[in-house]
Amino acid sequence: MALPNMLVRLHSDNRRMLGKLGVIALAMFGFGYALVPMYRTICDALGINVLSVSERVTSAGLAAGTARKANSQIDTSRTITIEFDANAHGPWEFKPAVNSMQVHPGEMATVMYEFRNVQNRTMAAQAIPSYAPMQASAHFNKLECFCFNEYTLKPGESKSWPVVFYVDAKLPKDVTTITLSYTFFEVAGKLAGQGAALPGKRI
Repeated sequence: MALPNMLVRLHSDNRRMLGKLGVIALAMFGFGYALVPMYRTICDALGINVLSVSERVTSAGLAAGTARKANSQIDTSRTITIEFDANAHGPWEFKPAVNSMQVHPGEMATVMYEFRNVQNRTMAAQAIPSYAPMQASAHFNKLECFCFNEYTLKPGESKSWPVVFYVDAKLPKDVTTITLSYTFFEVAGKLAGQGAALPGKRI
């Protein structure tokens, strides 16, 4: 009789363990989908999110005037190396067209980022940018960027998006290299067709 009782207890323990693992898996899945809104909330609170009010104002209507100002204040005595990085948190392809370029402070430049949805379903996603070193973020000005909006891409759809930028001449002298990195996240809770329109014009 002891062996059947042990088997019953073992079966019961296995079911409890399976239930606990299922709860943990669901919690981890939910946490993954909550990362983007949590990231935005934390960055807004700390003032380090590149999707700041100033950048949104620039994208809404001040790009032309800022570009003229940037071009009139090019510091040819300095050269800054801009490195481009891309991280894709999901089953899709995302990369910059070039790994780096050199610019003068105040000089307007453009880099293309390429994205392809390799899934067999429509997805809504948005890119979250970051900088290294951190102090460079205050001097890296984007006039046009796909990171300002969310986008919907159909299965197998490919897009190339521009980032038009310039580095402010007030960048500290000891900063000679800036790394611009984008991480592409799928936006949770977005149904097909609910994302922003894909960019055909300046954002």
